Amino acid sequence: MASGSDDNTIKLWNLETRREIRTLKGHDHVVHSVSFSRDGQTLASGSFDNTIKLWDPKTGEVIRTLVGHDDFLNSISFSRDGQTLASVSDDKTIKLWDPKTGKVIRTLIGHTEAVESVSFSPDGQTLASGSYDKTIKLWDLETGREIRTLIGHTYTVLSVSFSPDGQTLASGSYDTTIKLWNLETGKKIRTLKMYDSVATSVSFSPDGQTLASASSSSENTIKLWDPKTGEVIRTLIGHDNDVNSVSFSRDGQTLASGSSDETIKLWNLETGTEIVTLQGHIDNVDSVSFSSDGQTLASGSSDETIKLWNLDLNLDSLMARSCDSVRNYLQHNPNVRESDKHLCDNLKK
Repeated sequence: MASGSDDNTIKLWNLETRREIRTLKGHDHVVHSVSFSRDGQTLASGSFDNTIKLWDPKTGEVIRTLVGHDDFLNSISFSRDGQTLASVSDDKTIKLWDPKTGKVIRTLIGHTEAVESVSFSPDGQTLASGSYDKTIKLWDLETGREIRTLIGHTYTVLSVSFSPDGQTLASGSYDTTIKLWNLETGKKIRTLKMYDSVATSVSFSPDGQTLASASSSSENTIKLWDPKTGEVIRTLIGHDNDVNSVSFSRDGQTLASGSSDETIKLWNLETGTEIVTLQGHIDNVDSVSFSSDGQTLASGSSDETIKLWNLDLNLDSLMARSCDSVRNYLQHNPNVRESDKHLCDNLKK
């Protein structure tokens, strides 16, 4: 697993030992976003030093540094085929890069304020960007032209995420709402209210049945939503400060969260229980990203580093560890549904 942090580092983590594999150093400012290529061979990091670095996660070496933005890098994302890297910045632009050459393919201009978030559609034909100008823009990647602007938020759009079928876009905002959009029509489907909490990060599960949202301000929780109904399925509680980033494992069984409490937590999504807390950063954890095989997690931090964690997990052992902490609760709490009392029955104590 990879995580990005305000300590200006990226860290690689081993989840069985709860220690990082390696710390990647090279940025001179906050590491605000990390993203694995789909084949897991490259890790990208975007920093407030205005650069993107491409890393070999196996060796920890920098492959190349991408220079072109004139202000803070807020978010980066690989296309599914790994042929394109998108980056967004306080300089109000979106840049599309060729990771193999490090050259800019195209610069997309249209937002009137800083661009905070970016996401590729599953088919790689459309890019979504969220901005301080309160709008979301959809872009045709073949032509570089703007398809449409989605208007509805009343404050900065902090996070955007496509559903796996590419038909719905989720957007999280400083206005304490999450909005779901029909991408064929550009119309809003529904608004999910966070009340007093800012929706800092949103992410669809791989099967599209769950939307995870991270929150800051009063709650510091993660909510799991049913996107079809807009109902909260479960609330994950454990962080002591703002939750800045959430990422699903490829199999959809585990969620990683990065927080301003300087920790990363892994959650069992079947039971809603915390599996493990990863400690090592010395400042805000701003971004977390799973590799596609689920074996590595990256974390980017305000401590200017990236840490990498090896998730060579035995899922059964992690499930058993998680169940050990909740078995009595499930069996004896009168408020637990009868069907949930037996979630851990088939796992050894």
